[in-house]
This record gives sequence, C-alpha cells and structure tokens, in this order.
Amino acid sequence: MTRHTVAPKGQGGRGAFRRIGDAVRAARPGDLVVVAPGSYPEAVVLDRSVTLAADGAPGSVTLAAPAGDGPALTVTGRDCAVRGLTVRGADAGDPAVSVTPGGGLVLEDCVVLDGRVQAQGAEDELPAPDGDLTEGAGSAVDGAGATALLLRRCRLEGARLAGLRLAGAVRAQLDDTVIGAVEGTGVVLSGSARLVAVRLRLDGTTGSGVRLRGRTRLRLTDSVLHRAGRSGLLLEDGSEATAEEVRIDAPGSAGVHLTGAARAELTDVRIRQPLASGLVVAGGAALTAHGCVVSGAGANGLLVGDAAEALLTDCRIDRSAFSAVHLSGTATGRLTDCLVREGAEHGVHVTDAARAELTDCALGGLGMTGVAVLDRAAATVTGCRIDGAASGLVVGSAAGTRVEHTTVSATAGTGVQIAEGGAAALTGVRITGAGAAGVVVDAGADVTVSGGSVEDCAGSGIVVWTGAEPSFTEVRIHRPAKNGVFLAEGAGGTFTSLDVTGAGFPALHVGAAAEPVFRRCRIRDCAEALGEDAGATPVLEDCTADGAPLVRPGTDTAPAALPAPSSPGTSSPAASSEDPEADEQHLDDLLAELEELVGLDRVKHDVGSLVQLMRTVRRREEAGLPAPPLSRHLVFAGNAGTGKTTVARLYGRLLKALGLLRRGHLVEVDRTALVGEYVGHTGPKTTAAFTRALGGVLFIDEAYALAPPGGGNDFGLEAVTTLVKLMEDHRDDIVVIAAGYPEEMTRFVNSNPGLSSRFGRTLVFEDYAAPELVSIFEHQAREHRYELTPAAREALTGLFERLPRDEGFGNGRTARQTFQEMTERQAQRVAELGAPTQEELMSLETQDLP
Repeated sequence: MTRHTVAPKGQGGRGAFRRIGDAVRAARPGDLVVVAPGSYPEAVVLDRSVTLAADGAPGSVTLAAPAGDGPALTVTGRDCAVRGLTVRGADAGDPAVSVTPGGGLVLEDCVVLDGRVQAQGAEDELPAPDGDLTEGAGSAVDGAGATALLLRRCRLEGARLAGLRLAGAVRAQLDDTVIGAVEGTGVVLSGSARLVAVRLRLDGTTGSGVRLRGRTRLRLTDSVLHRAGRSGLLLEDGSEATAEEVRIDAPGSAGVHLTGAARAELTDVRIRQPLASGLVVAGGAALTAHGCVVSGAGANGLLVGDAAEALLTDCRIDRSAFSAVHLSGTATGRLTDCLVREGAEHGVHVTDAARAELTDCALGGLGMTGVAVLDRAAATVTGCRIDGAASGLVVGSAAGTRVEHTTVSATAGTGVQIAEGGAAALTGVRITGAGAAGVVVDAGADVTVSGGSVEDCAGSGIVVWTGAEPSFTEVRIHRPAKNGVFLAEGAGGTFTSLDVTGAGFPALHVGAAAEPVFRRCRIRDCAEALGEDAGATPVLEDCTADGAPLVRPGTDTAPAALPAPSSPGTSSPAASSEDPEADEQHLDDLLAELEELVGLDRVKHDVGSLVQLMRTVRRREEAGLPAPPLSRHLVFAGNAGTGKTTVARLYGRLLKALGLLRRGHLVEVDRTALVGEYVGHTGPKTTAAFTRALGGVLFIDEAYALAPPGGGNDFGLEAVTTLVKLMEDHRDDIVVIAAGYPEEMTRFVNSNPGLSSRFGRTLVFEDYAAPELVSIFEHQAREHRYELTPAAREALTGLFERLPRDEGFGNGRTARQTFQEMTERQAQRVAELGAPTQEELMSLETQDLP
C-alpha cells in the first residue's frame, strides 16, 4: 500500500498533492490518501479502491463541492473508504455523497452537511440474504453486483428531501450514526434496498423518520426516532422491517404506519406522544409487536383497518385521546397479555366486519366502554380484566361475540350490555361494582350466559328489556342495590340455577306480559322474593326463597323501580389519578425527569436532598440497622401554577423507586373531597380519600381551607383531626403533601399541634421568572409543532415581564393560556393567507401576541 499526501501549498513537503482529486487519480487500488487539515473546494470521484483519510482529528478536513460540480464525493469503485472528513454539498436538495451502481463505500467518523448521502443500485431484486456489512463495504455482497454502503459514527445534517436515500439493489449498514435537521424524510429506502441500522438517532425531520417503499427490508436496533414531522416509521407496498429496542418520540403523525402489503415485527419499541395514532396498520399490511408501549397518542393507540392484521403480545397502550384500539373494515386484531389504561374513549372498539381476540388483557381507567363490538364485527374475550370504564362491555353486532372467564369491575354505568340486535355468549364472567345494572339485554338481543356472577352493582343484577329472551345458567347475583333480575314488559327468557342474595328490591321482578321461566333458582336474604306487574306470567320450577318453595303471590305487587340508566360520560373512580400499575422506573431516570422541569431550582435541590437521605435510610434498613426518625410528609408552599402537583406526582414515583412506597400513585383532593355537609359525614369521607391514597401520595390542594381563620365549629377541623390520626396509624404506607399559598400554609400547619409535628419540612415554590415562562411556552409550542420567531420571542419575554404578579397571575398556567391565545390568533391570521406554506402554519409572530 502506497501513502499519498494532500496538503495546502507550503505544507506537506516535496511530492505532496494540492488537490485530493489529483492524489486519487495517482493512486493505485489499495493505496491510502492522507489529507492535511484545511478546506478543499473540489468534487472528488473515487473510481478505485482507495482510502481517503484526514491527517488529524475528525472534522479537520472539509471537502466542499463547488456550485454546479455535482456531489462533493462520488463513488464508482468498490471497497472505497473515507475517514474523518467533513463533506459539504453545494445544494441541500442534491447528494453531497453519491455511490453509483456497483460502487462500495465505508464512511467512518465523517460529517455530511447540506446534502444527502445517496446510494443507487440496479433495479433487480437482491439475490443475497440480509446480513451485516463488513469493513470492506463491497465484500459483503461480492458476486451480487449490489451497491454497498457502511456508515459508522457519522453525522448527517441539513439535507433537503432526504438525509439518506437508498434506491435499487443496495446493501447498507449504519452504526452509531446521527441524522438530523432534514427538511424532508430522514431515511428513504426504495426498490430492493436493504438496511441494517444499529444505534441510529434521527432528530428533527419535517417528513417521516424512516420510509420504506417497494421490496425494501430494514432491521433497526437500539435506535431513537425523535420529532419526525410525519410518521416515525412508514412502510409501504411490500416492504418489511424488524425493530428492536427502538424509541419513537413525538412524531407529527403515526408512530409506526404500515400500508399496502407491508410487514413489520416490533420488539420493545416505545412510542411516546404521537400527534396521531401510535400504530397504524392499513391495506393488507401485517404487524407483530412484542413488549411495546404506546403512550399519549393524539388519536388511537392501535388503528387497524381494511384487511390488515395486528398481533400484539405483552404490550401497553396508555392515555389515548381516541379509542386505545380501533379495528374497522375486515381487519383482525389479536391482543395477548396486553394492558390498556386511561383512554379518553373505548379500550377496544371493533366496527364494520372486523375481528378481535383478547386474551389475558387488562383494560382500565377508560372514558367510555372497555370493549365495544358494533356493526357486523365479532370479538373473543378470554381471561381479561376491565376495571374503571363508563361501561365494561357493549355488544351490538349479531356476528357472535364470546366472553370467557373475564372480570368487569367498577364501571360508572352498566357492566355488560348486549344491545339491540347483538349476539353474545358469556361464560364465567364476573361483574362487580357496576354503577348501574350488571347485565343489560336489549330487545332483539341473542344472549347465552353460563356461570359467573354479578356482585354489588348499584342497579339490578340482570335487566331484560321488552322482546328479549336470553338464557342465564348458574349465575350468582350478590347484593344488587335493586332487583336481582328485572324483566320489562313483554320480556322472556330462561333462568336456570341462579343464586340471588341480598337484593334491595324484589329478587325477581316480572313486568306485564312477561313470560320468563325460572328453574332451580335460590333466593336468600332479599327484601322480597318475587314481584309481578299485572298480566305477568312467570313459570317457577323448583325455586326456593330462604329455603322455602317459591310460589307466586296471590295479588300483584307494586312495580319495582326501573334500573338507573347508564351514564357513559361519567368518570369512574378507577379513572382518577390513581395508577395502581404504574411504570417501574429507575431512580436516576426520575431524578433526570425532575431536573428537566423548568425553573424550581430550590425545589429540585430540596427534593434531591430528601431522596439521598431516604436512599441512605433504605440502605440502613437493608443492612439490618435501625432507621432514624424521619417524616416523609411535606408542605408545598407556592402560588398557583408553580408546579406543585407535578412535583408531588414525581415525588411519589421517586419513593416507589426507592422501595419506600408500594404504589407511588397520586390522589389529589381538596376541601370538598374531605369535608362533609352534616355531622358525622366528614370522618368517613376523609377516611375514604385517605384509603385510596394508601401506598402512594395524598395531595391536599389548598389545604389551608381545612382550617379557616377563626375555626369555630367548621367541619374542616374534624377532617384535620381525622387526618392526623390516620397519618400516625399508617405512617409507613403513605405520604401526605399539603399545598397552598405560603402565608396561608404557615397558618394551617400551626392550627393543630399534630400537623406541626408531622409536617416537618416545607418546600417553597417560587414564581417563574419571565425567561422560565418563555421556556414553558416553547415546550408547549414544540409539542404542538409551532415555532416562535426571534422577534416574537423577545416580545413575549417583555409581555411576561410586564404582567402584574397579583392573585390573578397563574405562573405556568399563564404561559399555557398565552400559548393557546396565540395559536388562536395565529389561526385567524393564517386563514386570510389563502394557501399558507408549512413555515407560515408553524410560525408564531409578534402580531399573534394577546
């Protein structure tokens, strides 16, 4: 191997070349061209297997293409390598580095600016199987005729249209590479390109993060796709991808989008805050996901349409703005051992002729129904838990839904409803704590229920409306607030081996012209065994009431009250801020999250000191040493909008990570949640709120309202006394944080000796300065894809500096309200532009300030 030197005039000694291109032309295959530090304005062509290296630190050599001369670096030869150079294109929309068909390039420790890296191959399908590329980029595909590209520890920035483009028969590998600030798509694959990417970081693209078209293949590992303007990962046509340990943050559209006949397998992929749905599968595409998480989706967590298929195992979908899982068309969705939490709408919504299979899944904290099956759809639900939804399960499709060994609990309304025209078979289903009826069967529904129970519902256990004739066998109905079984006028059905206990109304109520058959039913401890409206003709076969044979009464009884209607819009207790299955998080991650909060330097320091103290306490306990006396209860003193609730929630999670709290969840209350309206009501009310917070944090907002000036006979003092006792009885299983305005909180703590001894530490939340309010504003803007112009930022800072800091000042809330006002004013301004550009749609200007 011969070494050739390139250096500016006056450097490098005798025989040194002044231009890189001259040295390359003089080199033989296998030679090394070493380039001295400096800038070289030329377009270089590597047409043979030479290595081009910077003679110094990476970045000390800049190869810049003159305008009109094409790419700064063109590779036509095999086994070429470039190390340590900065390559700058002449036009961001053109290639800065181009590898032509049959070429091979290794790019190491390089920076590519103002232009994309492009590799073009022949259009025929690659015959060779996928595999990692080796040091000599061409050697991995020798004999295949494919273009080869390897990028290692490189950075690509400032391109337009695409940061990296692979087209045709290309084999490429990326290791530890960063692609950012792309006005377009980060990585584009088309034709029959193959890409293996390890530790890739994509940050800031106006288009999708990675886009696959045609017969392309992608393997993505240990990577981050951050702030893509559209989908994080987009697969079209017949493309295929596998992704493992990948994080997709804040994409402007879907997190992962499959369409056409695309295929993808995801393992341990986390999608956070997508502006649209987290996972989208459409056309004839197929998705398999293992151990993945979708959180904070602006639409659905999982959206499957057309004839697509999705298989999810051990996945979690949190806080979706629309239904967490939505299936439409003839789509198929199979979820096994998955968790769906805190969605604004349905947990699983199956429509059209779609099919859903749910096995061993948990759904909770949902604003609407846990599982809704409508139109011509069908579902199989096995071994699942639905906890804390407006209603548990609604079936309105005649296609036939099966529910087996599933528990529905704590619904605000009905536990299970089979709507008009719906068909369902329920086996071993347990319904507990429903806010209305346990099971409702509407007219025209076809229902078979075998085994299971309905317990502690606020309405009737089973409600059968006019025209319905269900079959219930071996169902236990325990302590319904109203009837055990309520049959409306003209209803029927067969009820075999039912056990009804503790009903507040007649155990069996039969409406006029209703003709049900009750066989071997047992009624115990109910207000009354049987109630009939005039014209009812129930059949009773071998039924008993408190051990005696059940016979029809000689006279009609007054009709029982109808069950309370469902209230789908009502939130349930399980949909509160409690989070019994909160993420297991590492202490260092939580401390980093604390540090990311805007301002609050004093609070961050105090919380950090507390954490270190408690970590030491924990270590002493683990070593068998006695723990020093320590009160974990805190006072948060600060004005409105200073982040008290946010820090309280984080404090609970920190204590859970330390092993000092079982759950670490936050229950937020105020005076109205603790104080009753009459004598004897406050103690139980305070105890109930305290009990919900056990294992976590009870956050009392405006706590000073419990001890108003003057005191007297205010019931708030009873709440304080109850709290003091409970804090002592459960001192190791809860943290109580009392929050409010600084002066008021001092008075509150001093109002009761028990409070002052238990709240030994006060954290002071200072008002945000104007620059901090601007930071909060800009955080909101980034989340919603807006940008402040420099002039608008300066004007906004001035606005915040001039705002009076009186009682109406909301700190962070004021910043968020200002953002909302500015976006509304900007929308009115942009609407007058006719055809605004993307930049105009995103830009917030001085005239948008309120």
